[in-house]
Amino acid sequence: MTPVRSESDDSLFLYLHKGAAMHYPVNVYTGKVRDYDGSRPSAIAKIQVDGELTLTDLGLAGDEQAEKKIHGGPDRALCHYPREHYLHWIREFPEQADLFVAPAFGENLSTEGLTEKNVFIGDIFRWGDALIQVTQPRSPCFKLNYHFGINDMSAQLQSAGKTGWLYRVILAGQVFADAPLELASRLSDVSVYEACAIAWHMPFDDEQYHRLLSAAGLSTSWTRTMQNRRSSGKIEDNSRRLWGK
Repeated sequence: MTPVRSESDDSLFLYLHKGAAMHYPVNVYTGKVRDYDGSRPSAIAKIQVDGELTLTDLGLAGDEQAEKKIHGGPDRALCHYPREHYLHWIREFPEQADLFVAPAFGENLSTEGLTEKNVFIGDIFRWGDALIQVTQPRSPCFKLNYHFGINDMSAQLQSAGKTGWLYRVILAGQVFADAPLELASRLSDVSVYEACAIAWHMPFDDEQYHRLLSAAGLSTSWTRTMQNRRSSGKIEDNSRRLWGK
């Protein structure tokens, strides 16, 4: 099975070819680690910040991550979640509608106009003085289940392909909450949505794993996972990540 690019994806390639700048206003959020009853410590609860901010190789100054073995680090310095997805979750869970407003998924960056279907692995965005690069889809974990009080929230996020994505910082510097993201370079033909499909929605497919591994900018952890699948001939068990057990 080969994922198919949408017409909007082709249009984006055309815009880049013509050299047209594409700007996306962004809301910015940071958070501190705190304890949660029945779950592990998390920094998912974030608040909006304004003005000039310092972006380092490990993310925004003042932003924290719990359990750094699976959160944060150079390949996961920033989390981006499309604001338009919140309407989908409100429709899915109307009784919890009040919960579904940015930054409920713990994102650092929130925009409209960028989604998993028109953002690609390896995409480089300019933000203020900095450059950031898409490395992988966000891999939803079980903490989302506790955060929303929905026992399969992480699995639903993964199944829908509405995961958001992560960035590495390839040029640190000062960024600004009122500065838009500007798409600067496209390096692969694998969208974030296709990466989700290859990783989680398809049966074992060595050809697609090779395709994903060939995407410039793919994170080290995802590179390791896809290579392990090719070596072992099987898909790893994700139940611990999704359910916490």
